[in-house]
Amino acid sequence: MSLAIGGVELGSRFFLGTAGYPSPEVLRSAIEASGTQVVTVGLRRQLAGGGEAGEFYRYIRECGAHLLPNTAGCATAREAVTLARMAREMFGTHWIKLEVVGDEYTLQPDPWELVVAARELSSDGFEVFPYCTDDLVTCHRLLDAGCRILMPWGAPIGSGQGLLNPTALRTLRARLPGVPLVVDAGIGSPRDAVHAMELGFDAVLVNSAVALASDPVNMARAFRLAIEGGRLAWQAGIMAKQEMAVATTPVTGRPFEL
Repeated sequence: MSLAIGGVELGSRFFLGTAGYPSPEVLRSAIEASGTQVVTVGLRRQLAGGGEAGEFYRYIRECGAHLLPNTAGCATAREAVTLARMAREMFGTHWIKLEVVGDEYTLQPDPWELVVAARELSSDGFEVFPYCTDDLVTCHRLLDAGCRILMPWGAPIGSGQGLLNPTALRTLRARLPGVPLVVDAGIGSPRDAVHAMELGFDAVLVNSAVALASDPVNMARAFRLAIEGGRLAWQAGIMAKQEMAVATTPVTGRPFEL
């Protein structure tokens, strides 16, 4: 189940977002139940949180998870680059989840600004985790810009709609066999996580589906098991679908004479 990503060997393929939990205590318990080794945090939230934000970050450091700051809320490459550099100074990590939103309604990433920001940050020594759509050409441009990891969406962020275009995601996996791919955004239930892992994706990032559950801690545990199960299923080789019924027990000869 180990995953090499961003120069780090991880024992978990579950990335967990940290926004929207009922309380810091519930978040702590959810992180523990998830088994995650990567948690994301918005720098804008940290800056607005004052002392509470500092306390949150201290806990993250104590739990041993790798911090993946994000540039959520940015609408231009320049904003995202500035925020990423602030995150590096504040958190002491060269990892950055790059988000540049092009539409306020769908929160769809802006592919042009995203590529510009990715190129500048990659040349500045960042390990860029770009939040992008499932468009293959955009993904190629991000790789050309220096990204070594891609985080295509399953559906609009926070929507819980699951994998709306599995065909596009399957194409990404087939066309980019050596690239770590993390499904980010739109995951609504552990079933969606299983689907992503069975398509051969390397990891899943979930926030709202855990944070907004009636019981976030048990939901984090459910996602952990789903991701592990989906990965094992993909490694084991899922049987091909058949158009017609196929007898599972071959029948030869006549066992009885009438």
